[in-house]
Amino acid sequence: MDVKSRHHLRSDEIDELEAKLAEQLGVELDGDSYERVEFDDVDREVVLVDGEPLVASFDGELFLTVRGANEHPPDRHVVTVDSGAISFVSDGANVMRPGITEATDDVEPGDLVVIVEENHRKALAVGRAEASGDDMVGDEGKVVDSLHHVGDDLFEFHV
Repeated sequence: MDVKSRHHLRSDEIDELEAKLAEQLGVELDGDSYERVEFDDVDREVVLVDGEPLVASFDGELFLTVRGANEHPPDRHVVTVDSGAISFVSDGANVMRPGITEATDDVEPGDLVVIVEENHRKALAVGRAEASGDDMVGDEGKVVDSLHHVGDDLFEFHV
């Protein structure tokens, strides 16, 4: 990912971002420095919070990265997978019903979600829900499209 530009967010942009993530996920970023990074080679922007890539755009919508979700664990929009799904989800696989142990009831189809593992609650991926939270646990079918995962270019990005 080749950096095209970096610039600090205005205070109103910071307030809007913090309010959106607090409302949507129940997290408080509360950073001292916020920078927007745009790239030449990917259609994505990243927001560095105190120098760390904690927020990124997914289809134009700002949401926590895997690193951001591990530093600021969300209360809402969370899908939990069992230990058997960890290696698949960490490699970028979509999330299937049999691997899900629970999902928060605020998830609706089309929502961005954080995928965490059940034992330590560590974030493994960010994806887009294809089902509501109360319809995610089951025997078959894909319910979350993976958009970002541990080990991908966004996860490995450093400035």
